[in-house]
Amino acid sequence: MKGETDLWSLAVIVGLAGMSVLTRCFFFILDRPWGLPEWAHRALHYAPIAALAAVIVPEIVMTQGHLVSTWQDARIFGALAGAAYYFWRRGVLGTMLVGMAVYLPLHLGLGW
Repeated sequence: MKGETDLWSLAVIVGLAGMSVLTRCFFFILDRPWGLPEWAHRALHYAPIAALAAVIVPEIVMTQGHLVSTWQDARIFGALAGAAYYFWRRGVLGTMLVGMAVYLPLHLGLGW
């Protein structure tokens, strides 16, 4: 019959909902304060940059699953200009603006 949900699907939905509630409420359920070990706390300082690098770097150096094979790619020049600005001024907004100011004319104007 159309629109029927089987027992297995309901069990999976209830199980996932239960795990979600349990993991989100885990720290409220404990009777004593819980803290991270010092090594884990130090490692969390590097997590944002590692995640950013894992997402951004492949977008810059790859196209359609292959490494960029030409120097005429606007993404490379935009990323280099943004990185240069960041190391010069340490400003995130300026980094994005400079990177896009280099990327857009190359991409839209020259078709890179």
